[in-house]
Amino acid sequence: MTSSAVASGRAGRLGVRVFALGYLALLLLVPIGVVLYRTFEPGVGEVWSSITTPAAVSAFWLTLEIAVIAVTLNTIFGVIAALLLVRSRIRGKRLLEALIDLPFAISPVVIGLSLFLVYGRVGWLHLPFQVIFSVPGIVLATIFVSLPFVAREVTPVLREIGDEQEQAAATLGASGWQTFWRITLPSIRWGVAYGVVLTTARALGEIGAVLVVSSNVPGHTLTLPLLVWQRDADLGAQSINGAYAAATELAVISLVVLLAMTLLSPRKEAR
Repeated sequence: MTSSAVASGRAGRLGVRVFALGYLALLLLVPIGVVLYRTFEPGVGEVWSSITTPAAVSAFWLTLEIAVIAVTLNTIFGVIAALLLVRSRIRGKRLLEALIDLPFAISPVVIGLSLFLVYGRVGWLHLPFQVIFSVPGIVLATIFVSLPFVAREVTPVLREIGDEQEQAAATLGASGWQTFWRITLPSIRWGVAYGVVLTTARALGEIGAVLVVSSNVPGHTLTLPLLVWQRDADLGAQSINGAYAAATELAVISLVVLLAMTLLSPRKEAR
């Protein structure tokens, strides 16, 4: 290969990198930078006042509470679903896979509307407690939109590791529960961890489905993404500054989740 061809290849790769970085900067870094600038433009004291109001504090803790519930339930479901897809011989595996991927194909707003039609006052199901316009409805919406991640991360790991060790454990007299805790779970732990991180990120930032089923009452059903939306919709510079402050708070939480995902990724690949 001639030197001119090598130089041309390097220039092409450099051009691709510049284009990719410029594209990401235009779509991500510039908007985030503007939000950060507008957040701290009034001063740090104003930002602190915005994120420590009773509504903001309540929204923060409610968002974390809902994320913990959704991540826990989806982790349990995701591991069970992955085991059914890979280790079992049940019929309807393709249907189960399609149902798991359903949140990827449906708009979150449609998900919220579906929950409203099923669990609303004139819906198909009537439970002894209120679902729509209350915390249970927000939890259901969050669970639905973040459902696929753990299952989709664990399934290929189970296929990759095979079942030889599990069969050997069963031959030695281990029960199914012992085999799961001592053989299967340690083998898939990084897939589970990566799926948990993705599920957490999705649950923290969900607004479309939650907006439909939430009453947006501060201190009761107002999550952090809804607080950003609500403050942005209000008139006045103070409300806009509060929206920027809440958005920055949510962005910091998302960056922490992203950092965790970045740290887990090399371990997952090595595993």
